Amino acid sequence: MTEHIHLHHRSVVTVDGLDAETFLHGVLTQSTLGMNIGDRRFGALLTPQGKVVADLFIERSAEGFRLDAPADAVDAVVRRLTLFKLRARVMIAARPELEVAACPEPGDSLRRTVIKAGEGDRSTEALARWDAARIAACAPEQGRDFAAEEVFPADVNMDLRGGVEFAKGCFVGQEVVSRMKRRGIVRKRTLAALGCGAAVTAGAPVLAGSAEIGVISSAAEGAALARIRIDRLVAAEAAGEPVTCASQQMKFERPPWLAEASASLSRG
Repeated sequence: MTEHIHLHHRSVVTVDGLDAETFLHGVLTQSTLGMNIGDRRFGALLTPQGKVVADLFIERSAEGFRLDAPADAVDAVVRRLTLFKLRARVMIAARPELEVAACPEPGDSLRRTVIKAGEGDRSTEALARWDAARIAACAPEQGRDFAAEEVFPADVNMDLRGGVEFAKGCFVGQEVVSRMKRRGIVRKRTLAALGCGAAVTAGAPVLAGSAEIGVISSAAEGAALARIRIDRLVAAEAAGEPVTCASQQMKFERPPWLAEASASLSRG
């Protein structure tokens, strides 16, 4: 039987109606065209200035779409989508009778679904297991790693994780996000760190020497996610400066994009 872990920091918003597909396609960072019932895609609703109002998992339903959204941003999501609605034939509503659940399975530890309220495992232990899997996968999430209107998509690797469809045309905040992509260098990213001690907790600063270059955004079971100024990390490593948090040497995973970013920053 599939385990359902209740994600208390997430809630459900539905967007139903004849124009739901094209309406959301024109607003969100992700394409909603051509989705079959049950298909899920990752995306976001942004401010016009390009900051993340809400990261979203977008699921096609028989009636339209179900948005797995940050619980503390639901009112903002409903309000902003309603503002953009104009003459579109859509119905937008928060759905407190539904909940978001994670479904950990071998090889698929981050799969999630929508369930009826009260059906998921609400234990602290279950949520800790999911958090550990999410951090190990370097998957920052709103409500755990950042707040509404705090970050740009690139700060939390949303573009690297397929959450921004640059080829789809207009969306709210596109001008800013596209300009950052065209520049070719993103100076702030989220990195995973392993082998962390208990003192490495959310909110703890990451230091290069005595200078702060980032902050821990979440931690669980000896691993952590940190939002880091990549340019300052590269400079510190080049200078042989120690990178620490809570007096502990930090060792970050080195995804392929980090080597490319380091080379670009070193050149210029």
